[in-house]
Amino acid sequence: MKRFGRKQMLLRKTAGYLRGPSILLLCALLFFAGMRLTSRQSRAVSAMADQRELPVYCVQTDSPQIALSFDASWGNEETQHLLDILAAHNVKATFFLTGGWVDTYPEDVKKIAAAGHDLGNHSENHKNMSQLSESQQKEEILQVHEKVKNLTGIEMNLFRPPYGDYDSTVIRTVKSCGYLPVQWDVDSLDWKDYGADSVIRTVTEHEHLGNGSIILMHNGAKDTAQALDTIITRLQEMGYELVPISQLVCMDHYTVNFEGRQIPE
Repeated sequence: MKRFGRKQMLLRKTAGYLRGPSILLLCALLFFAGMRLTSRQSRAVSAMADQRELPVYCVQTDSPQIALSFDASWGNEETQHLLDILAAHNVKATFFLTGGWVDTYPEDVKKIAAAGHDLGNHSENHKNMSQLSESQQKEEILQVHEKVKNLTGIEMNLFRPPYGDYDSTVIRTVKSCGYLPVQWDVDSLDWKDYGADSVIRTVTEHEHLGNGSIILMHNGAKDTAQALDTIITRLQEMGYELVPISQLVCMDHYTVNFEGRQIPE
């Protein structure tokens, strides 16, 4: 058996005593290094989230103004009735039109424009925009743009993506076409056909209803026209002025916060 001198034995014991703490120290260093890396990665992910492009859901304003909007992509039985009710209250609204609806009801497009309402772009074929290539997205926007321009002479500049579907690429494409992307913060749910009373309550008692709100309705839903007169009356009694979206939003010099609220600069 190999013998060790006293000095050698002392060195081996000292190394043994140090081995445990050294391993713990190494583990601690690795742990904190990992924490710093994770923190750095988290900040990078957070920064990417902060850079996400958002449309306008509502507007920050001290004025008690809100906007009614109607998506027109199917049906037309109640359009004239809606226009009559809006006229009776001297209220202007915003109608987002698909290319198919424009093709089918060109005279109604002219009526809406002649009545002084906003004409907005709702795409050519009502497809999920985020599932299309950038060139296809532009085509969906510009086709209906040209149709409405040829019919009315109006250069539309408000765009609402079908189904409310978008991603950052869609928002950038919309802006590159000279449009402001617009959503809503109050959904009337008129498309669910729950009845006029339900539509009225959903709008006038909505938790997000407030200054700068944008209300979503549909010209083709069966209960919308029946509910509209009461909705307008109640909103006005609550102190709101109903304006078209073009009067509510800023087309430039603004930011959009994390909840989609447009903040004028």
